[in-house]
Amino acid sequence: MPRKLDSTQRRAQRTRTRIKKLAGEGRLRLSVFRSLKHISAQVIDDARGVTIASASTLDESFKKSGKKSSDKTGAAEVGRLIAERALAKGQKRVVFDRGRYVFHGRVKALADAAREGGLEF
Repeated sequence: MPRKLDSTQRRAQRTRTRIKKLAGEGRLRLSVFRSLKHISAQVIDDARGVTIASASTLDESFKKSGKKSSDKTGAAEVGRLIAERALAKGQKRVVFDRGRYVFHGRVKALADAAREGGLEF
């Protein structure tokens, strides 16, 4: 018997399906997770099932920046870090996977900072 999904799970499934079609063209996925206090991002190669680069507000490099982890400036710093780390691994083109989150606020700040850092999506 199929289980019933709530609205956030349906939204996440809908965006993931669209993302996987785009990622089938050889592009990596920039996945975002947001909690009340922290935000993290990963560049994932779905074909191989490995994480290429990751950045979070829990990283030591973020903590040294002195920014607050639960606001837009912290999310922008994580976006800058993920772009820097992905470019160091030679990955420039990604597909942005916002998951179940609305493209607004901290998620948008992270995406804009990653674009400014050199990632293309």
